[in-house]
Amino acid sequence: MEYASVKIGDKKTTKKIYYREKLKPHEKVSLWISRLIIWAVIAIMMFPVAWVVGASMAPGDAFFSGSIFPQHMTFQNYKDVLVKTNFLLWVKNSMILSVGVATIQLFLTATSAYAFSRMKFAGRKNGLKTLLILQMFPTFMALPAIFGIMAKLNLLDNLYALMLVMAGSSAFSIWLLKGYIDSLPKELDEAALVDGATHWQIFTKIILPLATPMLVVIFLFSFMRVYSEFILSSAVLKSPENYTIALGLQRFIQNQFSAHWTQFAAASVMASLPLVILFMVLQRYLQAGLAAGAVKG
Repeated sequence: MEYASVKIGDKKTTKKIYYREKLKPHEKVSLWISRLIIWAVIAIMMFPVAWVVGASMAPGDAFFSGSIFPQHMTFQNYKDVLVKTNFLLWVKNSMILSVGVATIQLFLTATSAYAFSRMKFAGRKNGLKTLLILQMFPTFMALPAIFGIMAKLNLLDNLYALMLVMAGSSAFSIWLLKGYIDSLPKELDEAALVDGATHWQIFTKIILPLATPMLVVIFLFSFMRVYSEFILSSAVLKSPENYTIALGLQRFIQNQFSAHWTQFAAASVMASLPLVILFMVLQRYLQAGLAAGAVKG
């Protein structure tokens, strides 16, 4: 697209002229190779999804069959999962845990990132280094300590106690959001301070609206991590009424003699729907947040 001056009658005006540049032969070949690679990657990624969907509509308990989609498809597996199990309760518990952890982490991450980015205080540099060091160790290394503390406080098998424990692992998100806030002009803060604004007003009325795309990315990543978490949940939650979707799905394949793979596939398809819906709703913010995170900070 270019701007060009065009003379119409006695007047001279400037208009936008759209044109399509002719590609050279080697550029066309490169473009088609890129397209083929993208299509091949999409096909490879969609193949397991198609296989799971096909298995969810197959009769019997066998996961593998002669084709991806069975000749005699049925929705009986979906019905059995909804009627014969506590699937909806598992989804409810997972949603409560995921939304609660993601919300708490979002608040802790936003306030901490703003403090590290905009405020000067003792221990700021060492605090950032500590957060960076914490990322070197996987979360399950703290499992014995977490289990011992929760057992000592009589908080085992408590969904809301687990929520508070899982909400504390937001070091990476703090670094991610801090880098984004660092890229925002500090002149905005200075102008607001001149007008008499407090740090809380600057944080809520200036920083948060500008950082909305990155906040959505952090919320979504936290939600996904908690929704599919298994190790910590299996160690802490024991009562069937407190099972999350990950613990509930394990019941379908607890041993090799009673594995209901087709029901497991049906439950997996239905369990993925909340994540798919969330992605679709937040897609606009997600795209902007990931693009911003790639070039800022």
